[in-house]
Amino acid sequence: MSDEASQDLILPEADESSTGARRVRGRWLMRLTVASVLVLAVAVMWVSNVWLMQRFTETTRVRAELRLALYTGNIMSELQRTNVVPLLLARDPQLIQALDSNDYSTASAQLISARKEVAVASIRLLDMQGRVVASTNRMQIGMSFPTQAFFVDATRSRDTIFSLNTNPSGGAEFDYSRVVLEDNRPVGVIVVEADLSKFERSWAGISDAVAVTDSSGTIILTTEPRWRGVTMAQALAARSAPSAIERALQATADWANEAPDAYLQGQAVMRTEARVPFRGWKMIAFTSYDSIRERVNAVLALEIMGFAILLALVFYALSRRARRQSQALRAESAELRTLNVRLSREIAEREKAQMDLAVAEQTLAQSSKLAALGEMSAAVSHELNQPLAAMKTYLAGAKLLLQRGRTEEALSSFQRIDDLIGRMGAITRQLKSYARKGGEAFEPVDLRAALSEALAMMEPQLKTRKLHIIRTMPRGSVMVMADRIRLEQVIINLLRNALDATKSVAEPQVELMLTAGETAVLSVRDNGPGISDLDKLFEPFWTTKKPGEGTGLGLAISSSIVTDFGGRMTAHNSEDGGAVFEVQLPLLSDKNRSIRAAE
Repeated sequence: MSDEASQDLILPEADESSTGARRVRGRWLMRLTVASVLVLAVAVMWVSNVWLMQRFTETTRVRAELRLALYTGNIMSELQRTNVVPLLLARDPQLIQALDSNDYSTASAQLISARKEVAVASIRLLDMQGRVVASTNRMQIGMSFPTQAFFVDATRSRDTIFSLNTNPSGGAEFDYSRVVLEDNRPVGVIVVEADLSKFERSWAGISDAVAVTDSSGTIILTTEPRWRGVTMAQALAARSAPSAIERALQATADWANEAPDAYLQGQAVMRTEARVPFRGWKMIAFTSYDSIRERVNAVLALEIMGFAILLALVFYALSRRARRQSQALRAESAELRTLNVRLSREIAEREKAQMDLAVAEQTLAQSSKLAALGEMSAAVSHELNQPLAAMKTYLAGAKLLLQRGRTEEALSSFQRIDDLIGRMGAITRQLKSYARKGGEAFEPVDLRAALSEALAMMEPQLKTRKLHIIRTMPRGSVMVMADRIRLEQVIINLLRNALDATKSVAEPQVELMLTAGETAVLSVRDNGPGISDLDKLFEPFWTTKKPGEGTGLGLAISSSIVTDFGGRMTAHNSEDGGAVFEVQLPLLSDKNRSIRAAE
């Protein structure tokens, strides 16, 4: 194939490489865009989480404070309303008459009726001995409370007395008591219990936990029954040890939320306090962060959905761009197919012409080699006469040594004669190989395998030298059409030349590089002194070695073999020093395999 056709074929490959580069840039652009959207989403959600947590926490705290103000108002309203009831009942003539006559048959019914009207917890009527003579709770009739504060303080004063007592069930009792007077003479005590427990039930349905403490800090009202009668610090400390999962959840809550004020049943809570304007009471409410977290998560979910939509739009835009590129590539592919059809026709014509030319060149080369044999005969005669003369001398010396009984020295002479015979055989074999016509046993050969086999055959010689070999080969097979034995002969000749060239180098190194592009290229580079005369390098019997060390036929035969394979061998000196030999062979394509199989 001519250079012009080769250049025409390179154009589609250049277009294909530029298309591949565009695809790579497109993939990296997509990855960068997606990564940017994800980083932006994480940053926005992080900032939103912190800002929303702070804002919603403050909003929740304000709402808790407003709720406590409402609760406080409810308590004060109930206490003030209950405070009036003992004053009214202490002046009731029927109750005074019952205490004076000790006839309490209708007193309890009267108290029950009054309780329904004023909506208090209970009403009790005590005589001056502290015995309950009438009550809204008939189970208490007959019980005696002579030492209770609501009885003792009421008998000592003429005003309404408030007292905080403990009922039999362990709960707190908020009692207002007042002495009943007849003619300014005490005849009994009326005790009205304020119904504050109803607030506990209403609080339990709204807030997580609410507690009211008295002036000493003891909890008197609470939505948590186990807190009654202890201080707030004791109530918060008296909780079961958290499990590993609960500790992990607490750590996660502490990381995602603000620092909690306390933990309630293993959950982080916010603490809010308000003062009750009554006897130093204080109201404390605990609000869980769950509601705050839910609101924050709702906003974050909207942000995530927004970023998901944005990411979908990005993918849609990139897919449209990819479709446009695909359409352009299809148009370019159609043009390239048309061009390739035209080139294929030209290539077929040129291949036919080249095949005819190759046959003519091969015939001419063989004729040239046969003509060169005549020129080489004198040199071959000279090369063979020298070993023959030396052999005659060594034989005469060996005969004389044997006559004198010096057997070991005679054996040494015989060994030299054997070496000379081997050298003569090498000269004749190389001459025969040079004169032989190629193309007789061509077959598909993996150049990687041939290189490995040549190295294996050279292993005994390589082990005797301190030589660093660098081998670079592609992972896949590199197939060429050649004679395997002769191809290995070429590689071995190049390796031997590299070994000989690095004998005088302190750190000898040989680099073998096999590449596969338009053709298969095997490079053999050494770090020796280089080649002095490149023009005569492939001429027969020309050598840079010392007399007796080489015949000068190795490179000439190797070059002839490579030419028979349809390739070429070149040599040049490297800029870093040393010689570089390159063997270029045509790759075995599927089309060539089909042609060979047909042949």
